[in-house]
Amino acid sequence: MKLQQKVCKNSISASGKHMNFLLLLLSTFGNYAPPVTIHVLVALCDNKYQGIVPVPAKIGNGQDPANNLYWGCGYGVKTFLKKQPDWQLIKLIKQPAPYIHERLVFKHRTPGVYLVADAYDGARMKETITSFLQYAAGRNRTPIPLDKDTLHAGGDARLICFVGHNGLMDAALPAYPEKADDRPRDVAIFACASKSYFSEPIRRTGANPLIWTTHLMSPEAYTLDAMIDSWLLKEKPALTHEKVAQAYQQYQHCGIKGARRLFATGW
Repeated sequence: MKLQQKVCKNSISASGKHMNFLLLLLSTFGNYAPPVTIHVLVALCDNKYQGIVPVPAKIGNGQDPANNLYWGCGYGVKTFLKKQPDWQLIKLIKQPAPYIHERLVFKHRTPGVYLVADAYDGARMKETITSFLQYAAGRNRTPIPLDKDTLHAGGDARLICFVGHNGLMDAALPAYPEKADDRPRDVAIFACASKSYFSEPIRRTGANPLIWTTHLMSPEAYTLDAMIDSWLLKEKPALTHEKVAQAYQQYQHCGIKGARRLFATGW
């Protein structure tokens, strides 16, 4: 869906893979072994409140997650992940905070791996980015009760992801959070030109930038899914970068060289 590329203009086998995931969880997550939580923050696309080239009204309403470009549409985080065989939606929480319309909890086919996805109101970009950076810094730890367990999300998540318009193109935050501890955390920012705008804030959090971007991009969920798949396999950053670029090229048909240039890993 190439429409989204304009949005920021203004501002192995399945069983074998499953076994690899399980072995890597046991061997590499160490003191942070299962449950392992990934936390994804989605800033809903919003024609009115974000500095974007307008998209069709139905998919650009930041107060309507069901039809939103980055959430309910075919390649939105909610719809796309629900269709992936590795993920099972196990919980939906309506309005967990005044500015979060929905919170989804997905369980990975690998035991002990969960993903929390939050749909932030498109008019609350400041709160979305602030929460993302606080989580990256190890702050605002967010326990989420399940039937037989408690997920440790927010600042307790091992991988924190931002998806949506780059709100720092419109306005900087008055202050950025500093890291709260020395626990390792990875972050990924699927937004236009995120490396140049988020570099200083991410340095302050102490998190490791696994994937971010150099130019305008379409923040659809296939790149998020490819990145998480590689992260769970504990692959080298260069391979993660390649998998994300390949996924982007597959859906955007932009040429693999361009897709590789679009994404960056590390500093």
